[in-house]
Amino acid sequence: MSCFGNLVWDVNKRLIGYSEPNTIRTNYLGRREFVQRLKLEATLNVHDGCVNTISWNETGEYILSGSDDTFLVISNPYNKKVKKSIRSGHRANIFSAKFMPHTNDQEIISCSGDGIIYYTHTEKSPEYNRQCQFTCHYGTAYEIMTVPNDPYTFLSCGEDGTVRWFDLRMKTSCTKEDCKDDILINCRRAATSISISPLVPYYLAVGCSDSSVRIYDRRMLGTRATGNYMGRGTTGMCVRFVPSHLSNKSCRVTSLCYSQDGQEVLVSYSSDYIYLFDPKDDQARELKGPSEERREELRQPPVKRLRLRGDWSDTGPRARPESERERDGEQSPNVSLMQRMSDMLSRWFEEASEAQSSRGTRPQTRPRGDQESNTSAGGPTGTASSELPDSPAPVPTSSGSSTSAPTTSISNTTSTGSSRPSTAEPVLSLHYSSEGTTTSTIKLDFTDEWWNRFNSKRFNDIISCILLTFLLRRSAAARIQELFRRRKERREMEESETQNIRRPSVKMVYKGHRNSRTMIKESCFWGNNFVMSGSDCGHIFIWDRHTAEHLMLLEADNHVVNCLQPHPYDPILASSGIDYDIKIWSPLEQSPSFNRVLADEVITRNELMLEETRNTITVPASFMLRMLASLNHIRSDRLEGDRSEGSGQENEDEQ
Repeated sequence: MSCFGNLVWDVNKRLIGYSEPNTIRTNYLGRREFVQRLKLEATLNVHDGCVNTISWNETGEYILSGSDDTFLVISNPYNKKVKKSIRSGHRANIFSAKFMPHTNDQEIISCSGDGIIYYTHTEKSPEYNRQCQFTCHYGTAYEIMTVPNDPYTFLSCGEDGTVRWFDLRMKTSCTKEDCKDDILINCRRAATSISISPLVPYYLAVGCSDSSVRIYDRRMLGTRATGNYMGRGTTGMCVRFVPSHLSNKSCRVTSLCYSQDGQEVLVSYSSDYIYLFDPKDDQARELKGPSEERREELRQPPVKRLRLRGDWSDTGPRARPESERERDGEQSPNVSLMQRMSDMLSRWFEEASEAQSSRGTRPQTRPRGDQESNTSAGGPTGTASSELPDSPAPVPTSSGSSTSAPTTSISNTTSTGSSRPSTAEPVLSLHYSSEGTTTSTIKLDFTDEWWNRFNSKRFNDIISCILLTFLLRRSAAARIQELFRRRKERREMEESETQNIRRPSVKMVYKGHRNSRTMIKESCFWGNNFVMSGSDCGHIFIWDRHTAEHLMLLEADNHVVNCLQPHPYDPILASSGIDYDIKIWSPLEQSPSFNRVLADEVITRNELMLEETRNTITVPASFMLRMLASLNHIRSDRLEGDRSEGSGQENEDEQ
């Protein structure tokens, strides 16, 4: 009771201005009993879609949130009332939104899955705000970062590999085609997260899809708009961090967070764990740049199973590993339709893979001269596991959909001459832009001989061949662009070896959670002594920062917890995820309530399921439905053609 008595007294002192606002945060957030007393205090039902971003205002009075419903909402977490609901100009799911500092919470910057950034003034008309857009990024824009105490500038990062710096004093919109004016850094790899040091804001940390975290000194950088753009990815780089076991892998960084004193950085990896490192450390300097073997491995990753987007059966508190479900015989009534379809796709793919392995051949394709122009750089992007783009619908969300705004169509043709090999398999080709996944076309092509096989072989074999063709096929244009990009990256990395770029080693690893299903999975510091993260199992995990001991587990979502934002001053936490709400947590339990037995069970399951979901390709349900519709259409046309031929033959016989 003395602990809470002191807390009440400290709160009263703060109310009358007798103590600093962050006194409570400093004195109480470091206590284990407060962490283990966290309890759900309020639920804010302010959105009609997954809540992908939340942030407190400077005073901690309001929360700004953005969602798949494309609304920006400013809400009061204490009385649960909405202060402002803004229909943003976004046409895709909002990924990140922040208040601009020192603007009285009236100016907001937000970005979405189609790469568009909006500058929104809460007191302006919707028509005015819709004009204040920046369309500079290609593909998904992942995160917006404001600069402490700077009401005019902000940074963004995206799938196109660029970090861009915008100054609202120079312009409040930009719709220039292929704009490069505001590029601050070109990472040549998708830049998926950024963070600014709170005490020394010219240090900028950038997380990339090649498993690296790069820290830059912004004083050495510039843009074309400012007239001092350098163009090299290593300019201004002072730190490069990669966990040693990830140096030959490609794991996306889903969040970056500086400690309050700026002395340490917390980084969360997709399909892996959370790491703490000291930017001043240089113990891993022997780390080399990407090798040819590494690039080859990234080019042809192993694939174990397929999953339909929208199948959330492996997420949430009641999800179980496949091995456990098979052992307990969990099938039929409790299995969702999406899960059944995912399992069916996986079986098809497994059968096709085994068949191709036994024959030792790859599906044949028609000659290059008969093909339409194919893709350029990159390939399907999405969650930690690869994704096949969906139709033009609402695009990327942290909830596991595509990271772009793709347009997908299926066309089918049958051979009308002898120019193609008679043994050709169905062709499935994907079309992407050179700067991220923005457009795509799926094309199915069948020869007469292959069509005859359709009538004599199992339908499953057809789908298996199509899927396998998709997984093995890459365009020549994509290979050429990848080759040039790799050469340039290799030259820059070789140059960096001669520069004074520190290579920190891992200081601490935090395990137990699961991060593989969504593009956003925030980890953060809670005071000076704790680290916390969301998880695909629907829980919030809290560890001791210094020992990595697991201290608390909170069930916080029916599927996935993506966002965690501690209050700037008080021991209050906001969380959000796949559920259409925001949850507020505070130390309301009468006594510590950590259930270690339950936590150990969840951790064991998460480790098994993390392994199961590695190297999984996520495909949209529309892909399967369109394949079925396309094949049915081909079959109908063929049957109609056979009937016409038969009718013509009868007429000839009569004559």
